[in-house]
Amino acid sequence: MPAITVENPLALPRLPAPDPLTRVDRDVVVLNTAESATLGDHFVMRRPFAGLDLETLDPFVHMDQSGESHLPPGEPIGTAWHPHRGFETVTYVIDGRVRHQDSNGGGGLIGDGDTQWMTAGAGILHKEAPPEELVMKGGVSHAVQLWVNLPGSLKFAAPRYQDITAEKITLLGSYDGGALVRVIAGRVGGYSGPGITHTPITLVHATLAPGASLTLPWRRDFNALAYALAGRGTAGPRGRRFELGHLAVFGPGNSVTVAADTVQDERSRSLEVLFMGGLPIREPVAVYGPFVMNTQAELAQAFEDFRAGRLGSIPAVPVPVRRTTPDPAK
Repeated sequence: MPAITVENPLALPRLPAPDPLTRVDRDVVVLNTAESATLGDHFVMRRPFAGLDLETLDPFVHMDQSGESHLPPGEPIGTAWHPHRGFETVTYVIDGRVRHQDSNGGGGLIGDGDTQWMTAGAGILHKEAPPEELVMKGGVSHAVQLWVNLPGSLKFAAPRYQDITAEKITLLGSYDGGALVRVIAGRVGGYSGPGITHTPITLVHATLAPGASLTLPWRRDFNALAYALAGRGTAGPRGRRFELGHLAVFGPGNSVTVAADTVQDERSRSLEVLFMGGLPIREPVAVYGPFVMNTQAELAQAFEDFRAGRLGSIPAVPVPVRRTTPDPAK
């Protein structure tokens, strides 16, 4: 699992050690197992939020873990052009490469450890697909896409695209050096990530060495989720079993804790965890397909605006110019 890493986490700035006098460790109140499906012969898709109500997840709406898959030539999978309105999509590429293009002019190629943060807002068309060389040669594909809701006052914000390359991410070590912590967005232990968010959230990817534990300080007014991307261990103060495909939803408190088993499985040498938390919006949520609004009437309007072409237009593909005059060199 490449993402972005360092050889010696002890050389990084350290998160503070938990203070036993003020620490209130959040307990695991829900432990959910992701729905899993294989697309084609090799492409694995997991959906950790399946079966959970949106009130529990607020301000998050949807999440996919695609991979970790080893794809042969000709099998890498992408999406066709499609619309969004009313929320933000966060695509974090752990391993592999993805090319993004949208009707607002945003896009580019993102790879190991990069994140693209797209605010759909009032409406946008976009597509994500592997680059041609990955389709031709095959390779590893592993990414996460997270949908972050927007409050009603920002549903029609101007679309925006952020390309957060791996070197921009804030890298930290745990206080004892047993974990590498990547802060993508939000603030943890006095350190901030580069992601600019409309809805206040924190997004962190941590790698725990075998036998290590990690306690992150966490805002009391944020919800708190942890998803096991790979490996195995425990979550919360009561040591709930926590491994690949498990989503832990934490209760109230000011810190979250996970720990890695001393012996990991053959697929992973460490416990890989994606921590997510945000300020609940506490508004009605209406979701259908690619739109996240507050009411059914707003959903109907979104579909009408899409059909009328008001959510953007697909950029034209440049056509190579053919030479029309004789080449004097010939």
